[in-house]
Formats: sequence, C-alpha cells, structure tokens
Amino acid sequence: MTDKKTLRVLFCIGINQNFFDAPRPEALEVWAAFGAMWNGIADLPGVTVLGNMDDDQSMVGPSAGWPWTTYLLADVPDIETVHAACNLFRTTEVGDGPYKLWKYCKVEARTGRELIIQR
Repeated sequence: MTDKKTLRVLFCIGINQNFFDAPRPEALEVWAAFGAMWNGIADLPGVTVLGNMDDDQSMVGPSAGWPWTTYLLADVPDIETVHAACNLFRTTEVGDGPYKLWKYCKVEARTGRELIIQR
C-alpha cells in the first residue's frame, strides 16, 4: 500500500467588478470577509500555507482569469480539503447582507504535487 501524498495547491483568486463597484462601506465588509476566508483556508486541518503573492500593484481592475489578482500556495492533505477551501468562497458571508464572498471574487485551485529535482 502506498502512502497518500500531500497535494501542492495554488489557489488563484480573481477579484471581480462587483468589488470595484461597491461603495466603501461594502468594500470594507468584503475585505473583512476575504480575510476570514483566507484565514479559513489556513485553518483547515492538515493545510500548510507555503506563501502568497498579491499582484495588486501592477494589475489594475477586475481579474476574470489569468493573470489572477492574488495567489495562495499551500500543501493540502487531500482533494476534499481543496474542495472545502474553495467552498469558503460560497459560504463566507459579507457583512450582514445577503451576499457571500463569491459575489466579489472567484477562485481556481490548481492542484498538483511538489516537483523534486534530483541532484
């Protein structure tokens, strides 16, 4: 029997036009919800966040696909946990209103494995 390998996952996150159209109080609520989602990924069992990158200084406006606005790289124990991380976009509430985070941003999880190069 082989050991189950950890997945290396790049969460590619795009901010959409709804965020840019939001009035400042709503945008601040989105930012708080985004932080809750981000910390929620890190807090999932077995997840090790390896790093992140934000492209907001050299990219202006919404991101419908590559290049994405921000990235989170993590080792994740299994595909179910990857799905749970993505589901945080569907379930994280923005303020007291009816909207969830996925109204304002999207995620694509690129799942693979660590590349090990022998010397």
